[in-house]
Amino acid sequence: MLCYIGGSESSEHFYVINEACSMFAHTNPLHLDVFQSVVRFEAEVVAMTAALLGSKEKASGGQICGNMTSGGTESILLAVKSSRDYMKSKKGITKPEMIIPESGHSAYDKAAQYFNIKLWRVPVNKDFQADVKAIRRYINKNTILIVGSSPGFPHGIIDPIEELGQLASSFGICFHVDLCLGGFVLPFARELGYDIPPYDFSVKGVTSISVDVHKYGLAPKGTSIVLYRNHEIRKNQFVAVTEWSGGLYVSPTIAGSRPGSLIAGAWAAMMSLGKEGYLEHTKAVMEGSKRLQKGVEEIPELFIIGRPDMTIIAFGSKVLDIFEVNDIMSSKGWHLNALQRPNSIHICVTLQHVPIVDDFIRDLKESVETVKQNPGPISGGLAPIYGAAGKMPDRGTVQELLVDYMDGTC
Repeated sequence: MLCYIGGSESSEHFYVINEACSMFAHTNPLHLDVFQSVVRFEAEVVAMTAALLGSKEKASGGQICGNMTSGGTESILLAVKSSRDYMKSKKGITKPEMIIPESGHSAYDKAAQYFNIKLWRVPVNKDFQADVKAIRRYINKNTILIVGSSPGFPHGIIDPIEELGQLASSFGICFHVDLCLGGFVLPFARELGYDIPPYDFSVKGVTSISVDVHKYGLAPKGTSIVLYRNHEIRKNQFVAVTEWSGGLYVSPTIAGSRPGSLIAGAWAAMMSLGKEGYLEHTKAVMEGSKRLQKGVEEIPELFIIGRPDMTIIAFGSKVLDIFEVNDIMSSKGWHLNALQRPNSIHICVTLQHVPIVDDFIRDLKESVETVKQNPGPISGGLAPIYGAAGKMPDRGTVQELLVDYMDGTC
């Protein structure tokens, strides 16, 4: 939450959330008969989010439902697991496969490893969106799920959700939309007049959505939501053990016990801000993003990756080593994400950045100029990870680096 909240009202917002969390720090929604208030908080957070992303009138095929989770990764894991089991019951698929664009989040790789699903990563098109025709070529009798993002984490670009929905519907497979970043921006940006393409349950074929409340929802860290088009799909998320000597055990999420304090904090954040609060914040971050994008575009050595739809601006360079630029920006106190294919860096604009966009552009111009005057291989910063060639090493090398880091040897 520290990355997303900002402005003069942040102290009051923190106070409200902290009070709610402390009041329910002892609660655990696993015991829903005991902690009924927290169970109601969760239901209301899910219902309010579902209303933002397609009411039951819009989403034909049932009433939207879901659960709160610990973050976007768990929401994605649960959606994948539910899709796998739903497609097994529906089509008898026992060797499941899923297809995602290469811009899709790494949580799908984790899900594939955890749930024994073959994963196909498909290159994006020239606009850095999911390539619908390419994805179609990978669909076969074992396909359970395709994925789109609104927007994708690397470049902030919304995939063609309507076309992907049509594709999923025509093959009778599941379609998950990753709205972890955009879920609490896109509905309000559209209401503010921004040209936002379809992205939610109003699109035919969308079967599940993940959305983080702890990002632009400004809730405490550790709060996300997974939503399903109907109960028929969601029931595959649950684990029910009936023969245990300890009695009946039913758990809706990966975690058994869950912190009721975070659920209460998310509920308090949403109730405190309300629609007007989210509209105000969305206007600020969208305007700040456009200003920042314009500033980057005015630096001739840099180029924007694709056409950003929201608050992530990714940029690279054809004449400079962008990772050297990133190292210098880091020395100035800016912490940006390094990307590959193509080599680039991005910033996710939040309320904290809105008043200092001009500072960012000034430092970026200075960093670019420094690299121009001092060309050469990377000597620090990202060098241990990317190397002088600016390429990501293989998985084994990364694992060794991480082990060394955890051991304190680098």
